[in-house]
Amino acid sequence: MAAPLELSCWGGGWGLPSVHSDSLVVMAYAKFSGAPLKVNVIDNTWRGSRGDVPVLTTEDNTISQPAKILNFLRKQKYNADYELSAKQGADTLAYIALLEEKLLPAVLHTFWVESDNYFTVTKPWFASRMPFPLSLILPGRMSKGALTRILLTRGEPPLYHLREVEAQIYRDAKECLNLLSNRLGTSQFFFGDMPSTLDAYVFGFLAPLYKVRFPKVQLQEHLKQLSNLCRFCDDILNSYFRVSLGAFSCVNRNEQQIDFGEVHSHDSTTCKLIAPDWRHLSCWTRNGRCKSAETDTTCK
Repeated sequence: MAAPLELSCWGGGWGLPSVHSDSLVVMAYAKFSGAPLKVNVIDNTWRGSRGDVPVLTTEDNTISQPAKILNFLRKQKYNADYELSAKQGADTLAYIALLEEKLLPAVLHTFWVESDNYFTVTKPWFASRMPFPLSLILPGRMSKGALTRILLTRGEPPLYHLREVEAQIYRDAKECLNLLSNRLGTSQFFFGDMPSTLDAYVFGFLAPLYKVRFPKVQLQEHLKQLSNLCRFCDDILNSYFRVSLGAFSCVNRNEQQIDFGEVHSHDSTTCKLIAPDWRHLSCWTRNGRCKSAETDTTCK
């Protein structure tokens, strides 16, 4: 019997299975390739690794970083790129490099450096899923790590100051979004009718920008003008993450586990709906019904 594949990752909100880009990349690729992952959603009882998230654990391996996790899944015969040509494979590598160079710095800045976004959205969300006292330490460390990564990649001369770097990274990100929009065109996915590694990366980078409600939204506003990229994100959410829509997650005293296609909880008496304003609205499990997560209403 094959060893179970378990993915520890940050959970979701705003209709996303995860608000964390790297976690989304791996979750989407697993869906596209049919990899049977059990997803352990990190909550405030987290006592696991303090290293990179997501982390894939098997009987013999612990693997972090999306590229390494995807390579491992391919070696296990879960390959979303099986039907791609050599040229399409080369294009995939080129576009992923473009995403990491041009779009990722703006994603990091939007979440972790822009002060209004960080203090009202990012920090409260991540801190609520960390145990004390880690909740007081780790968000700030993640913010500093994001800033360091931005400055290391984009702070070379003549862009010495953060304000100059900010202006440049958002220009580059908007150009990258325009390029992605032109490349996608009217197609369902970037290489036709079946999703691939490139689709997983684009979805992972774009979906949080598209869905998370930030007070400062300059890149989000630009993305929402590119209707085909928004449709691309919506189609993947509807087709592959239907259970996760509405940010529905079962709350468990020990840990949250989502086996793709089902939601599991060892303490399955209560479920909660993560509302956009950070409050949790209790609802009945199994037979109960909730109104949309997009409205600030109580459950019936």
